[in-house]
Amino acid sequence: MEKTLKRYYQQKQKAKEIEQELSSLREELLAYCSEHEVAELEQGGHRLKVVTQERKEYDEQKLFDTLPDLELWRMLSRPDSAKIASLIKLGVIAEERIRHTYTSKTVKLVQVERM
Repeated sequence: MEKTLKRYYQQKQKAKEIEQELSSLREELLAYCSEHEVAELEQGGHRLKVVTQERKEYDEQKLFDTLPDLELWRMLSRPDSAKIASLIKLGVIAEERIRHTYTSKTVKLVQVERM
């Protein structure tokens, strides 16, 4: 078990280092694309694509005040964008009713693939 614990810890440390490097590389790629005003790029046999998404960040208190039905609130347990989107699609919640409970955030995703 000691060997497994040690290996797990080492792998988590590697994962953390990789995530940090990926974050740094991502920022560098986004900065380059922004500076050159491009959303797609092909170089060295790789294709880069920057995808912009809108994400909603819900205010828990506003959402709770707007959705006083405790059973409905238990389904959410905490503001979860995917669950809320599903409830809207199912017609359980009207989007107009909760429009004031979130802010939209623009997120840029980096996709790199080999050609």
